[in-house]
Amino acid sequence: MGSLLSACGINVKEKKVEEERHLRANDREFNLLFKYANNAIKTSKYNVFTFLPLNLFEQFQRLANAYFVFLLILQLIPQISSLSWFTTVVPLLLVLSITLAKDLSDDITRHKNDKHVNNRKVEVLIDGELKSEKWMNVQVGDIVKLENNEFVTADLLLLSSSEPLNLIYIETAELDGLVSKHVNVNINLFICEVRCEPPNNRLDKFTGTLTVRGETFALDNERILLRGCTLRNTEWCFGLVVFGGPDTKLIQNSGKSIFKRTSIDRLMNVLVIFIFGFLAFLCTILSIGNAIWEYQEGNSFITFLPRADGANASLSAFLTFWSYVIILNTVVPISLYVSVEILRLGNSYFIDWDCKMYHVKSNTPAQARTTTLNEELGQIKYIFSDKTGTLTQNIMTFNRCSINGKSYGKSSKSCHRKTEKVDFSWNSLADPKFCFHDHKLVEAVKLGSPEVQAFFRLLALCHTVMPEEKTEGELFYQAQSPDEGALVTAARNFGFVFRSRTPETISLVEMGMPTTYELLAVLDFNNVRKRMSVIVRSPEGKLTLYCKGADTIIYERLHPSSSKLMEVTTEHLNEYAGEGLRTLALAYKNLDEDEFEKWKERHHEASTTLEDREAKLDTIYEEIEKDLLLLGASAVEDKLQDGVPQTIEQLAKADIKIWVLTGDKQETAENIGYSCNMLREEMKEIFIVAANTAEEVREELVKKMSPESGDEPPIEKSRLLGKKSQVVEDEKDMHLELLRTACMCQTVICCRVTPLQKAQVVELVKKHKKAVTLAIGDGANDVSMVKTAHIGVGISGQEGMQAVLSSDFSFAQFRYLQRLLLVHGRWSYLRMCKFLRYFFYKNFTFTFVHFWYGFFCGFSAQTVYDEWFITLYNLVYAALPVIGLSLFDQDVNDRWSFQYPQLYAPGQLNQYFSKMAFARILLHSCYSSLVLFFIPWAAMCDTVRDDGKDIADYQSFALLAQTCLLIAVSVQMGLDTYYWTAVNQFFLWGSLSVYFAVTFTMYSNGMYLIFTSSFPFTGTARNSLNQPNVWLTIFLTTILCILPVVAKRFLFIQLKPTINDKVRHEVRQAKAVPPPPPRKFPRRRISTRRSGYAFSHAHGYGDLVTSGRFLRIPVKSRPALFHHTDTPVADSTPQTYRTIFEEAQSP
Repeated sequence: MGSLLSACGINVKEKKVEEERHLRANDREFNLLFKYANNAIKTSKYNVFTFLPLNLFEQFQRLANAYFVFLLILQLIPQISSLSWFTTVVPLLLVLSITLAKDLSDDITRHKNDKHVNNRKVEVLIDGELKSEKWMNVQVGDIVKLENNEFVTADLLLLSSSEPLNLIYIETAELDGLVSKHVNVNINLFICEVRCEPPNNRLDKFTGTLTVRGETFALDNERILLRGCTLRNTEWCFGLVVFGGPDTKLIQNSGKSIFKRTSIDRLMNVLVIFIFGFLAFLCTILSIGNAIWEYQEGNSFITFLPRADGANASLSAFLTFWSYVIILNTVVPISLYVSVEILRLGNSYFIDWDCKMYHVKSNTPAQARTTTLNEELGQIKYIFSDKTGTLTQNIMTFNRCSINGKSYGKSSKSCHRKTEKVDFSWNSLADPKFCFHDHKLVEAVKLGSPEVQAFFRLLALCHTVMPEEKTEGELFYQAQSPDEGALVTAARNFGFVFRSRTPETISLVEMGMPTTYELLAVLDFNNVRKRMSVIVRSPEGKLTLYCKGADTIIYERLHPSSSKLMEVTTEHLNEYAGEGLRTLALAYKNLDEDEFEKWKERHHEASTTLEDREAKLDTIYEEIEKDLLLLGASAVEDKLQDGVPQTIEQLAKADIKIWVLTGDKQETAENIGYSCNMLREEMKEIFIVAANTAEEVREELVKKMSPESGDEPPIEKSRLLGKKSQVVEDEKDMHLELLRTACMCQTVICCRVTPLQKAQVVELVKKHKKAVTLAIGDGANDVSMVKTAHIGVGISGQEGMQAVLSSDFSFAQFRYLQRLLLVHGRWSYLRMCKFLRYFFYKNFTFTFVHFWYGFFCGFSAQTVYDEWFITLYNLVYAALPVIGLSLFDQDVNDRWSFQYPQLYAPGQLNQYFSKMAFARILLHSCYSSLVLFFIPWAAMCDTVRDDGKDIADYQSFALLAQTCLLIAVSVQMGLDTYYWTAVNQFFLWGSLSVYFAVTFTMYSNGMYLIFTSSFPFTGTARNSLNQPNVWLTIFLTTILCILPVVAKRFLFIQLKPTINDKVRHEVRQAKAVPPPPPRKFPRRRISTRRSGYAFSHAHGYGDLVTSGRFLRIPVKSRPALFHHTDTPVADSTPQTYRTIFEEAQSP
C-alpha cells in the first residue's frame, strides 16, 4: 500500500538541511565546528520577557479585540464619544486577562515538560571518565553509557554492550507501539570517525560509514538506537551520539505542529466579518437619517443647542456615524471569545473527570490535552486508526488445536464461563501466565501419544525465537512476532521446552529429558511462501523436515495418505475460523540421508548464483517441501483490546467511517478487520488493489467501481484492502481516483503505509471531502497522522507515549473512543451551538433596540439604556446563565446516547449552527427588538401613575426597556434548556436578582449624592417598578417574544420531527433510563473463511539463527547451504523482535 499511495501522488518529499554528517567520537572541539544541534528540546512558546508582548500581539490579531481597541480610541474623542470609556475598557481588560492567564498556564506546563526531559541524567565519557550529564548538555559525538530500563538519550550508534556479541534488547513502544529486539555488531573501539546521512525522518533506514584505524565499515539501521526507545534486559551499553535533540528521527518524524481550529471557529470568523459589514450598514442608515433630520429640523433647536463654528448637517452625519459605531458595538461580540474559552475549558474538565473513561489497570485517566477542539468531537465523519497497540493488545494466546483429527481446547465462550484451567505444576519450566482449558490434551501428552508429542515437538523446533535464561528455569522468549512466541510457549507448557540454541543445534527439554537436535537448515518464511521449515537430525540420527504455514499452502504439499485427515482437520479449521482465530497447519516429513545430501548440493548451487537467486532458492525449497504428512493445526487468538468490536459497531451506526492505516502486511490487517467486525462475512464485494505498476493501479481503481457511481457506495457490502505494490512514485494524478474508490467502500484498510503516508492519506480526505477527521494511534509512527487530522487521539499506557504527547485527547483503551465522541463530543457540540445561537440572539436584540430608538431621538446617538446596564449586560446579567446552559445542558443522558448512536448525525451535517441558522437568529432578534421597543414605548407614551403623575420620561422608559429585554432573553434561555440543574437555576435566578439589586442601588439617592454625574437616574426604579401597568407591559412583551418560538417548535415536532425530537419523546415515554449495556465478551464472527497466519511483518530470521551473531564467541562459518546471503540481514533491513511477555514498566 505504501508504494500504491506513492503512485497516487501521496509521496514523501524531504528537505535536507545538510549534505552529510561528519563526526568524531569523543572529540567535542572537532564536532562543534559543524554547529550541530545539541540534545535539548523545546516545545514552549514564550519566556519571561516575550510572554506579555507576544501574547498580546497574538490576541490583537483577533479581529474583535483589535476592533475594541479602535473603539476605545474613538471614545476618547469628545466630539463623537456617546458612551463613557469604561463601557469598553472593562470588558476588554477582562477578556485579555482571562486569555493571558490561560495561555500562561499552558506554557508553564510545556516548560515543565521540557525541563523534565532535558534534565534527565546520563553518563557521558569525558576525558576518559564517565561523568553524569544532563540530556540537554549532550553533544553530537559524545559517547554515552546507558543502563537497563533507561531511555535512549539521543540517536546512538551502538559501540558495545554487556550482552553476547553486543546484542541488546530495546523496547520501541515510544516509536511504534511494539516491543522489539535489536541486533547489532561488535565494535569495541571508542576511537572512530563517522560519516552518515543528514537528519531525516526515516525510522527504518540509516546509511553511513565507520572508520576505525584506517578500516571502513558499512553502517545501517541495525546499528542505530533511536531516541524514544528503552533499554531492556541489558545491563549496560555504550553508544555514540549521531543525532541530538531536534535532529533525532523521533523529533524529525513528529511532523510540523499545526494550529488546529474547529469548523465553528472558522464559521465564527466569517460571521464576525459579516457583522462588521452589518454594523457599518446600520450606522450608515442612522447617519443618513441624522443628516436629513439636521437639514430639516436642526435649525429649530439652535437656540438652546447652539452648533459649533463650521458645523453643518454633513459634519453632524459624519460624527454621528462614529458615535453609532460606539453605541452599536455590542453587535460585535467581544465577550464571545472569552465565553467560548470558558465553555471549552469546562467541557475539557468533564472529559478529564469522567470515571467511565478511567483505566484502572494502568491507572490512566482520559485527558483533554487541548481545550479548543471539544465541539469538533461531535462532528467526526472519518476515523483513521492504527492497528498494533490501538485496536489490538499485541498479545497472542494459544487457544485451540487439532491433532490427528481430534480437536482440543475450548471456544472463547466456554473459556469465559470460567471453566477450570489446566494445571501445569507438573512442568517446572512451564510459563505461569499460560492458560489452557482442556485437560484432555495434557492427558494425551502424558500418555505418550506419538502424534500429540510430534505436534508440540514441531512447535518447539520450527521457529526463529531467541531464548533468554537469566536465572535457572526462568525463560524469556524474544520472538519476531507474537504468533511465534505464543506457539513456542504452548509447546513449553505441554512438556516440550525450547531451552537454548546455537547456529547448529536446538536444545529442548522433552517431558523433563534434555534433548539436543542438530539444526541442518532453515527454509525461511517470506510473504510469498507463507510457510517456514526446518530440517533437523534427532539424537537417534533420524532426519526430519518440520513445516508450518497457511493451511492452503500446506494442503497443496501433502502426501495423498493425509487426505482423510485433511478433511477432518479442515472442519476443525472452519470451526476455529468461525471464532475469529488465526489458524496454522503443521506437517512433517522423514528424509532419507542420500536424498538430503543431493538436495543440499543443489541448494548450495542456487544460493551462490548471481542471477535470480531468490527464485531458484524457492524452487529448491519446493523440491523438498512435498509429500508432507499432516500433523494437525493450531489456532491462536490475536487479542483485541476490550470492547473494540462493540465500539466499531457503535461508531458505524453513528455513520462514522473508520479507515485502518497500518504498516503490517495485508493478511495481518485483514485478520484484524474480521476480528473487530470491520469486515464481515456478508461483505461479498471484495476487491484488493495489488498492482505492480502505475498503469495497473490506475486500471484497477477505475474498473473496481463505475465512474458514474458518485460518492455513495453502489454496493453497501464493499471494501478496499490496499496492498503493497511496486509502482512509479512520481505519479500524482491518481490520488483523487484512489479517494473516490475508497470513499465508495464501507470499510477501508491501507496496508504497508509509512508514517508520513498515513498523514498524507488523512490530508487527502481533509482536503477533498471537507469532512472532520480524527486520527488515533499509540506510537511515534502515528504522530504525523495524529497532528494532521482535525482531532488527534493518543492511546496511552503500555504501548508508548509519543502519540499521546502530540495528541489533542488521550486515554488508555480504544473502547473509550465511543464515549468521547457519542457522549462528550455530541454534548459539547450541542452546547456550543446552543451557546452561539443564544449569544447572538441576546446581543442582536440588545443592539436593534438602539437602532429603533434612533428614529425617535433625532438620530442623535442617544442610548436607550443606562450606561451601567450597557457595561454589565454581557459581563454580569446575561453571562452566567448562558455559561450554565453551555456547561451542563444535555438533550438525553449518556445511556440514551449509546442507545441511539444516530443522535450523532446532526453534528456531522452542521444542523445546529450554520449560516442559515445565523440568518434565522438575525430575523428572530429583529422581531424581538421590535416588540421590546414599541410595546414599552406605546405603553409609556400616554400613561400616568396611580397618583396621576406622569411617568413618560426618558429614564423610566430606559428602565422599562432594559428590564423587558433581560427578562425576555432569560425566558428564551429557559426554553432552550433541556437539562435543569441546581447550578442553572442558581445562575438564572441569581442573575435576575443581581440585576434588580444593582438597579435599585445605582438608582438610589445615596449613589447620586456620592457620584452625581455617574448615576443620574435618581429614584427611577422605585417610582416605576411599583406600578402594575409596568409589570403588565413586561409580561406582555415577554409573551410576544417567545410566542413565535413556541409555536414553531410545536409545529415542527408534530409535522417534521428530528431524530433528537423522536428520541427525547421516547425518553419521556420510557418509565426508566435504559440499563447499562451488559458486559459482552468479544463477539466472534461466524465464518467459513480461514484467517491466514501471519509469521511476522518482515522476512524471517533464518539467517540470524544459523549465524553466530547472537553468541559471545563467534562460531566457525558453515557451508553456503546454511548461510543465506540474500536474506534481509545481508540486505541491511531493520531487525525487529517483539516479545510476547510483559516487560518491566518504563521508569
